[in-house]
Amino acid sequence: MSRRAAALDTQQLLLFEAPAPLAVKPPAVAPPIAHTEPVAPITEPVSIASVLAPAVFRHPLADREIRLHEHVVAYALKRARRRSIGFIVGIEGLSVNAPKWVGLHDIEAALHEKSRWILKKLQEQQERAQRMQSARVDWRDGTTIPFLGETVIVLLDARATGAVLNTDAPSGSTAALSGVPRHTLHVGLPHSAAPEQIRDAVQSWLQRQARRVFEERCAHFAQQLKVRVTKLSLSSAQTRWGSASADGSIRLNWRLIHFAMPSIDYVVAHELAHLRHMDHSPRFWDVVRSVLPDYEQARGSLKDGLVPLLD
Repeated sequence: MSRRAAALDTQQLLLFEAPAPLAVKPPAVAPPIAHTEPVAPITEPVSIASVLAPAVFRHPLADREIRLHEHVVAYALKRARRRSIGFIVGIEGLSVNAPKWVGLHDIEAALHEKSRWILKKLQEQQERAQRMQSARVDWRDGTTIPFLGETVIVLLDARATGAVLNTDAPSGSTAALSGVPRHTLHVGLPHSAAPEQIRDAVQSWLQRQARRVFEERCAHFAQQLKVRVTKLSLSSAQTRWGSASADGSIRLNWRLIHFAMPSIDYVVAHELAHLRHMDHSPRFWDVVRSVLPDYEQARGSLKDGLVPLLD
């Protein structure tokens, strides 16, 4: 798995906030251990063993190994000039940064103290890795991609010019059944085309569609919000869906084209609302709500969505 793909999954394209670190960090642990684990209060102790089956979590650069409850955790230990013990749980596993003067006994004591948090995050990262694998596109004739919230079948057709979307399902065919893809994208390539050729052709088509849709939606919401968009650019950012500048420049991530229109509208309205208020104050959210009363639902769908890996 590439580092780029790992970063994309860990971040999952954050919603308009400052980019977060590429991995989850709990509060630092100062030796000797004297901090409280930042978890919600529970009324009854929950056994880790009752939540997770015994597993092995191994960082590719692991040089130490510890057993937390019934689970083996091999972690990468890095000595650094710092005053506390820090944990980082990323797509590759657990990394521990510790001061040079802290002994292994104290480090392992800190790991045991934070074991619930560590195992929970390791499990989450493992599940994300599985989701990423399932989201990876296999570039071949008949592969599928999401487009505006619906599934599109990619068909290699040397007779086609460029890429042409066919949205008409044959009458009486199985393509008209609910849940069955009814859109086909005819790409002007032979069946012998290399995966990279198919990927580039489809991605180019997706980006053209993204610009077309974004321009339409920007014009729509700019009129409603009485703002002026001076420039619209497509972004390939790994950590943001969009951004706005006080001069009226708007940047929108072209990968939004994978999502249904309500999600796209939310991002567009969000960024254009920044042309009224360059913050996330209550007044800003009132502006968003004025054009999208149910924006919370669209925001949730966007947050929970999975971006396909095209590379």
